[in-house]
Amino acid sequence: MHRIWTDGAAGLLVAAILVALGGCATSKEKLLPHGDSTMLDVWNQETGGSAGGGQAARQLLDARQELRRPLTDADVQNTPAASAAYTRSATNEIYRQFHRLPNPDLVMYVFPHLAGTDPVPVPGYTTVFPLYQRVQYAMPGERLEDY
Repeated sequence: MHRIWTDGAAGLLVAAILVALGGCATSKEKLLPHGDSTMLDVWNQETGGSAGGGQAARQLLDARQELRRPLTDADVQNTPAASAAYTRSATNEIYRQFHRLPNPDLVMYVFPHLAGTDPVPVPGYTTVFPLYQRVQYAMPGERLEDY
C-alpha cells in the first residue's frame, strides 16, 4: 500500500515537471518576430512622429517655447543675492548652518555588585553617557542659539 502511494506521487511529480518545462519552451520567432521595420521605425510609430520634424515633435517644441521666458534685469541682479546663502564661502564655513541640537549628559551611579563567571566584587562607580545615541542637527534657521 505504501509503495503504491509513493509511485503515484513520483509519477505526479514527473508529470508536473514536464508540464512546467513544456510551458517555458517557445520559439524565438514567436517571442521576437522579425520584420522589415527598424528600431527607428518602431520608435516613430510608438511616439507618434518622426525623429526630426514630425507634427507631434513640432507641437511639443511650440508648447515648450510658450513656457520659456527671458530673464529680466531684476532677475539677473537678484540671482547672486539669492544664492549667496547657499554658496560655500569662508564665512559660511566658519559659521555653521546646521547647528547641533543639545544632547544632555546623563550621570549614572552603578552600585557595587558581583560580575563574571567567578563572582568578582566590583566597587560602586559613577559614569557619564549621552542621552541620545547619535548627534542630531537642526535645519538652517531652526535653532539660533549656539550650543
